[in-house]
Amino acid sequence: MFEGQPQEEVEALMTHPEFKRLYQRHKQLDKQVLDAELGVLPIDDTTLGQMKREKLLAKDRLTRLYEVLHH
Repeated sequence: MFEGQPQEEVEALMTHPEFKRLYQRHKQLDKQVLDAELGVLPIDDTTLGQMKREKLLAKDRLTRLYEVLHH
């Protein structure tokens, strides 16, 4: 996430508590979803779907926060 942005900009936003919380939650969900899809994390389809939706919502909020805080 934010691969196209300079690392310094993303790191500077980590001082904002909500941005940092959402960023860490998105990373955690990303790893769990990947592990579930690889079969490493046994999880039912309903829970996996919920995790994917939560991950997408976190990404959307992060993107909006990035735009607001960056400009």
